[in-house]
Amino acid sequence: MYEHYENYDRYIPDVMLKKHRKHEEYLSDKYKGMTHQEIYQSKLGTVEDAIGLIDSGDCIVWSIHASEPRLFLRNLHRIADRIDPKNPVELWSCVARWGPEYPVHTDPSLKDKFHHQTFFYDPNFRKIHPSGMSSYFPIHLHNYGQELHRCKRPNVAVVCVSPMDEHGYCCVSCDLQREMESFYSADKIIYEVNPHIPHLPGDCALPVAMADVIIESDLSLYELQDPPIGEAEKAVAGYAAEMVHDGDCIQLGFGGIPNAIGFELMNRHDLGIHTEQIGASMARMIQQGVVTNRYKNLDKGWSVGAFIIADNFTYEYLNNHPRVMMRRGRYTNDPMIIAQQDNMVSINAALQIDLTGQVAAEALGYIQWSGTGGATDFAYGAYHSRGGRAMLCQISTAKKGTVSRIAPILDPGSIVSVSRNLTDMVITEYGVAKLRARTVKQRVENLIAVAHPDFRAELRKEANKYMYF
Repeated sequence: MYEHYENYDRYIPDVMLKKHRKHEEYLSDKYKGMTHQEIYQSKLGTVEDAIGLIDSGDCIVWSIHASEPRLFLRNLHRIADRIDPKNPVELWSCVARWGPEYPVHTDPSLKDKFHHQTFFYDPNFRKIHPSGMSSYFPIHLHNYGQELHRCKRPNVAVVCVSPMDEHGYCCVSCDLQREMESFYSADKIIYEVNPHIPHLPGDCALPVAMADVIIESDLSLYELQDPPIGEAEKAVAGYAAEMVHDGDCIQLGFGGIPNAIGFELMNRHDLGIHTEQIGASMARMIQQGVVTNRYKNLDKGWSVGAFIIADNFTYEYLNNHPRVMMRRGRYTNDPMIIAQQDNMVSINAALQIDLTGQVAAEALGYIQWSGTGGATDFAYGAYHSRGGRAMLCQISTAKKGTVSRIAPILDPGSIVSVSRNLTDMVITEYGVAKLRARTVKQRVENLIAVAHPDFRAELRKEANKYMYF
């Protein structure tokens, strides 16, 4: 179905940038004598201008999370009548935060005109999956850009960016998972400028002259609403926080529990941040001086992330912050980069773990629930960091206490997101199970000790059945 791009085996966008037609045009005499504002006005158009660039067979990459181009996606369905169903438009993303308001995401009658390829499922993608409107692409986050290009080069990039600064740059500050790689390989580039997008330093700056069309929007950014924190979640957060020491460098993953752990760290000193997601608790740690990044081996003095998804306080507080830097996912999530940070602490959530330490973090049995994301990236990196720790945090039960998340074996069809060879610590409301440098028998004992008491006897019985002891 797709061409295979062998030349992307060592895909380096900075090299490609030098050869890019639009970049050559930008460096040419075309805009000589024009002010940045004049260039901006020459690109400014309407939604009709933007969607008018899209043709049958186009492969579109669009920025996500708080950088989701809502205005463009709300209107994309309007070109359906001129799209050849034998050559549909492909939409590559990770999640669709505002998916229910996009007909291209919700209308089954359009599935032959628009098809979604995604690295990460959310409730919106899970809903449309049975209709055949979407497909899941298994991949580690640090390889998003490279593997997308191996599969099919995106020829359209649509990014939601901050307003232009005095130097003629806009910033795609809230999502750098694979956007920059796509930006420098695209033939058609659309900016959706939104004043709510924060402006930040790092890899996210885009020259306004490289846009084909600029549209303007004042739509609100997506605010991530973490689930309510109960007594069990607080207990998990408390145990996990005890494992974090002054001077550590932290990563916090998706979900209510990692975010709750962040708020438990407000009495720490000189923490560093090297993460994929910058969330609400991290912004408040930075604000309150908990984070200084003074002990980081790389990017000393800087909080570094690949995307931002949080609340409006976070978006407003981070705007023009002088010590928060956005870097590409191929950097933030490179396990070799992560491992270079001493005392790297990775904190993520899991759906299920078996008694030997295999972690299912993205699927419920055969049902794709989310995605691999950076689970393995940070598990590997923290595991190999000097003084590093990798935590997997979860409530001990699911389905209102009727199912144990610690199981004798994973459910049939389950996807192992983190190998047991990389599982360091598992934390529930009953304590910390240390698995690193433990035998299978020791792992079984430690995991049973942090399982819900109602399930411990059965887990021990099953462990004997499977001869774990």
